[in-house]
Amino acid sequence: MPEQAKETNRRDFLKAAALSVPAAAAAATVAPQEAVADEVTGETRMQDTAHTRAYYDTARF
Repeated sequence: MPEQAKETNRRDFLKAAALSVPAAAAAATVAPQEAVADEVTGETRMQDTAHTRAYYDTARF
């Protein structure tokens, strides 16, 4: 039996839109995570980390 493509009409679209807005709002407020601040050292230069070393290795300085 051939499958027919389901045509989305305006009514079905509005139903889906009405259900997706509260779901998105609930997902955004369910489990907020606290932001973790980086340690401030007071230095104005770049810190020597694995990330900066990898950058210098690829930049060929």
